[in-house]
Amino acid sequence: MDRAERAELERWIDIITQKAAELGLDFYPVHFEVVPDHVIYELGSYGLPARFSHWTFGRDYHIQKTMYEYGMAKIYEIVFNTDPCQAFLLESNSMLAHKFVVAHVLGHNDFFKNNVYFEQTDRKMIEKVRLHSNRIRRYEEEYGPLVVEEFLDAVLSIEYHFDIHATAPFHRKTPEEYEQERRHPTRHATEFDDLWNISEERALQPEPAPTRRIPPEPDYDLLGFLRDYAPELERWQRDILSMIREEMLYFVPQMRTKIMNEGWASYWHERILSEIDLTPEEHFEFRRMHSAVLSPSSRMSLNPYYVGYTIFKDIERRWNGEPDPDYPETDWREAPLTRPQGEGLQKIFEVRQLECDTSFLRKYLTEGLVKRLDLYTYKQEEVNGELVWVVQETDWRKVRDTLLDSMTNFGIPVITVEDGDYQRRGELLLRHHYDGKPLDKDYARRTLRYIYQIWKRPVHIQTGPGGEEMISWDGKELIEEPA
Repeated sequence: MDRAERAELERWIDIITQKAAELGLDFYPVHFEVVPDHVIYELGSYGLPARFSHWTFGRDYHIQKTMYEYGMAKIYEIVFNTDPCQAFLLESNSMLAHKFVVAHVLGHNDFFKNNVYFEQTDRKMIEKVRLHSNRIRRYEEEYGPLVVEEFLDAVLSIEYHFDIHATAPFHRKTPEEYEQERRHPTRHATEFDDLWNISEERALQPEPAPTRRIPPEPDYDLLGFLRDYAPELERWQRDILSMIREEMLYFVPQMRTKIMNEGWASYWHERILSEIDLTPEEHFEFRRMHSAVLSPSSRMSLNPYYVGYTIFKDIERRWNGEPDPDYPETDWREAPLTRPQGEGLQKIFEVRQLECDTSFLRKYLTEGLVKRLDLYTYKQEEVNGELVWVVQETDWRKVRDTLLDSMTNFGIPVITVEDGDYQRRGELLLRHHYDGKPLDKDYARRTLRYIYQIWKRPVHIQTGPGGEEMISWDGKELIEEPA
């Protein structure tokens, strides 16, 4: 990009930013940088700039780059949830594509700043990730690259197994704190406390027997538990566990709002570009790009841009009191006559602030939308000796509920730590919370080996509809037996 093109882009960034603010978007200052395609795909594979090096990121980079080169996929931009917001534009894009992407980025930025699920986000995470990378590099110099890489392999195999509701900074209760809380539970003061002597009442109660189980109750935070209780870890290894856990917490709000976030950005790139001066040729190209981004889902996947955008547009229509032109027979259930009219824009700003994907779909994925989006459930059946996919369910409520069920815990099996001193031998017992979907046994077997590298003692996982199966790895042999 030469100097004149850069000046033109900067001028349009100012125009689009001003128009977005006029339309009501509230966003952090944005720093845009134009970069070549390999940088875009590197950022996409690493998730954050200056993140630590690992072979899995290189693998993802080559997958994305290959898909781009064969015309199967294209990343137009990368935007990070920081303050100021950092966004990267693809150097090979046309000027119209840059305008399109800038408007899309401002939609994301507004969502990052105002959605309640991002309130606890560390907006300086890029600087923190850079420090993490430097520390890991020092560990590689001190202990050897292969040693650190093998430990990272083990940690990254369970990187999604942490408490998604936790926030940083994180404090895990010690066994002594658990015991103290159990013996003397916190009692909040009431207006009746002067009617009796609380301390005397407690003195009459027998002391409960001490508990030795660690954790005293099932722990959803496998990463945090291993960091705090794995008996033979060195300090640098606990530090790596803590760093990976902290970085994963940064990604949680984005994982919880993927459909909403992309839908919101798509709504606003259309709205903004429709209200700025484009040539007829640019307007045609803009509509072509918009249609490509919002192409309906394939049979086996959902396009979050398309689903989110369509739901936001439908909410706006309904709260404006407008009938559904495609499915008027469903409107009597969706838009009661008592609903205020002309409040569509106010409503979608409210939804953008308060919801995540699961509540968004539960509340606003209506019968008419399920039909318009052509959503259904499917299953494999044998037909003439071949396994084929067939439609299983088209009832809109069942389709919606199945979609919500698939999003529970981001589709990752729910695993809890049940006992860190299983059979009184210091072994680790995990439990898979069966939700109708069986555990991938091959994946579980590989992962148990990785967890063993961290725990250094036998590891077991209990699974099955009634918890009747047990898979164990003792460092030498894989054992599968009834629990």
